[in-house]
Amino acid sequence: MLPPPAPPALGDRIEVATADGARVAGGVQRHRHGPGDPPLLWSAAEVWQLFPDAGTAGTEGFDLLLGELRSRVDAEAPGSDSACVVNWPSRDAEAIRAFLDHGLAPLSALAVRTEGPPPAPAPGDAAIRVAGPADFDAVLALCTATFDYTGLVAHRRREQTAELLAPALRHALDEPLTWLAEAEGEPVALAQCAWVDSGEGAEAAELLPPGRWGYVNNLVTVAGHRGSGVGRALMARVHRELLGAGATATYLYYNPTNPLSSVFWHRQGYRPLWTSWEAHPATALR
Repeated sequence: MLPPPAPPALGDRIEVATADGARVAGGVQRHRHGPGDPPLLWSAAEVWQLFPDAGTAGTEGFDLLLGELRSRVDAEAPGSDSACVVNWPSRDAEAIRAFLDHGLAPLSALAVRTEGPPPAPAPGDAAIRVAGPADFDAVLALCTATFDYTGLVAHRRREQTAELLAPALRHALDEPLTWLAEAEGEPVALAQCAWVDSGEGAEAAELLPPGRWGYVNNLVTVAGHRGSGVGRALMARVHRELLGAGATATYLYYNPTNPLSSVFWHRQGYRPLWTSWEAHPATALR
């Protein structure tokens, strides 16, 4: 499922040599997010991201690159709202060994679901409907609850979560790609989705094979209805709608450290393709 290797990343270049003389290289990019920037929902304010070149292999090579990254972080004296990040194919066990040795944790995973035809209607499907602009307040409350919970188990919890979410949600509700599940007329679960093109030249092409992908951006079930099957029914509807509309497949991001999503998404047929490894703050990188 991995796409063709991307060219070497832009940014400061690192090049090191292993004990047997092999050259290992990568790029380092630094990002700074201001108080009103939406990436703060999932990112530290200061980020050093390492992009190992596509041919990087073996624990030793990653160990050397991460050591060089730590040297660059030390020279900048970052604050507490900072992180070092590496995004790498999930099944590369030799790289995982180096990531763990250097104090990185698997905080986010891009997972794909490719098998099977669109699912048949599930029990409870009749109580699921497309959300529109009139549902903005309910949708915002549900999405805010998701990020508040994620702030406990993965990323930082932000006081301005609703403010950061609102503009994109207003725009998303103009398209029929958000679904609400209701119980006795009250919204109890939400799935917010989008279309993503991974054609030539698209940003997504560095992570996904070519195609028109259905992206599951957010799923939330209110606490009192978890375990009732409403989330399964909602995703059965979403998969049927997206695949029926021509999606190549579907993908999403989830937090491996989240005790709810890490179980739910695997049962839905998703498997991790890329994992984002992070050290918070940046000086926690060993």
